Amino acid sequence: MTTLRSRRRIPAAALTIALAAALAMPAGAALATGAVPARPALAVAESSPTGFASVNALGQNGTTGGLGGPVVTVTNGTDLAYYAGRNTPYIIMVSGRIQISGMITVVANKSVLGVGSTAEITGGGLQLGSTTRPGNNVIIRNIRFTGASDDSISVTNKAHHVWIDHNDLSDGYDGLLDIKRESDYVTVSWNRFHDHSKTALLGHSDTYTADIGKLRVTYHHNFFDGTDQRHPRVRFAEPVHVYNNYYRGNALYGVASTMNAGVLVEGNYFRDVAHPIYVGYDKSGPGRVVERNNIYDNSGTPQTAGTVVEPRTYYSYPLDPAANVPAIVEAGAGVGRI
Repeated sequence: MTTLRSRRRIPAAALTIALAAALAMPAGAALATGAVPARPALAVAESSPTGFASVNALGQNGTTGGLGGPVVTVTNGTDLAYYAGRNTPYIIMVSGRIQISGMITVVANKSVLGVGSTAEITGGGLQLGSTTRPGNNVIIRNIRFTGASDDSISVTNKAHHVWIDHNDLSDGYDGLLDIKRESDYVTVSWNRFHDHSKTALLGHSDTYTADIGKLRVTYHHNFFDGTDQRHPRVRFAEPVHVYNNYYRGNALYGVASTMNAGVLVEGNYFRDVAHPIYVGYDKSGPGRVVERNNIYDNSGTPQTAGTVVEPRTYYSYPLDPAANVPAIVEAGAGVGRI
């Protein structure tokens, strides 16, 4: 078994995000700080992120999105783009199906939240930040993304403190959820990915070495449901924490660590995945992987190599037994669950 090396602890944030009213949750449904949601029913989802989006770093104490800003409801792409691009905090409620083309830029201090179980963005996607306007402190929850002409969600251009939670992503042109170009402190949780190939890229390219020392991302309780590859595919990043995800029928591979990335894969359930973990992939050089407490059900043998920084030096987290992950994730991932 390969081992993990530790590093200086960075305190985790302990913020409760007061979005219960905006999400139309019942009175008193928001969890207290530090609470863990009931499993597997998940009647109430987390009100603040676990993982890297919770960490106090880069001048941002956790991820609060548009907290404190006005709550607005949008039903068309024009209004969505307008409020997403404003320079002040907003809680943007997406109601119904919104058809867009291209990418809408979401700038700092925004929450983009779906209403009920029918919120959908189709034809295009959301890009967090531009080269001149950062996409820091952004929350995207409870939205179905379909048929994007590029990425469904792109976290890019040094965006940090991002929480992407309880979405449903499918049938895009390029990546469903790409995180790249020096972005940092991101949590991807409780999403369902399906009907797609290139699922979740982490790291721009083999030559984009500016990503070294960045791209700290947590993936937990996601359902990679028949998607082919990139769950995630990682370059340069360390540590990347992949825990309690459910992988089912992924044709090419589960996780790939390349270009000296450091990835911890723990407590996941792999079902019918011939290549659950790769060290190196295609033309990219090898990364490092530590695996522990995973279940490989009718799946191949994982590749591992080297040591990886321990995520617990950044934050604490609850870990579900891998045997329980399929039931927990199927019950809780996707839209209409918060």
